[in-house]
Amino acid sequence: MGDEVKSKPARQTPGLGGYQHMRRLVLAVLIVVLFAALVFGQSTFPPDTPVHETIEMFGVLLIFLGIVGRLWSTLYIGGRKSSEVVTGGPYSITRNPLYLFSTVAAAGVGAQIGSFSGIILFALLCAGAFHIVILREERYLKEVLGAAYQAYLAKVPRFFPNLSLYQEGDTGSFKPRLLLNTLLDGLVFLVALPAFELIDGAQQSGVLPVLFRLP
Repeated sequence: MGDEVKSKPARQTPGLGGYQHMRRLVLAVLIVVLFAALVFGQSTFPPDTPVHETIEMFGVLLIFLGIVGRLWSTLYIGGRKSSEVVTGGPYSITRNPLYLFSTVAAAGVGAQIGSFSGIILFALLCAGAFHIVILREERYLKEVLGAAYQAYLAKVPRFFPNLSLYQEGDTGSFKPRLLLNTLLDGLVFLVALPAFELIDGAQQSGVLPVLFRLP
């Protein structure tokens, strides 16, 4: 199931299912890469200082915003049973709200290092990886949904939202299972909170080496 537009005819399920699997794979790989980077990185702002703690708390807010945004997006896109272009709620302001909110959550993960650079670098890495998936989805959906999707492409931005376009739209019916799956996927980001506390402690005790520092 892609992030931009979902359709449910039997003939389309394998294709869209492949993109859903790809999205989850990209998300999993990103999490592993980000954790690996943070194991050996540290902020130039020492732990327990006001700046370091403020950045971390800002990151927690970003993670929760990302999780809530993903759930909001699923309410609109999940459970659609016919070929259609979903244009309500978050899909009225960006074609890829699930990817957008995943990037927001990834930025929050980067903030757990206590670094402004971590926020930016993690967001760019996540957005760049998802951009590849988005382009492949677009090619597929142009063929499947035709003129209606072409019109949607012309009106709604690919990634960065245009809030002036917002329309409530109709959430339609959705399967609770889809909402649960989205929640479970998003909760992976919360693993960053206790994990990075352990990493900070290991670095301060000298168990883990610090190979680089980020401002």
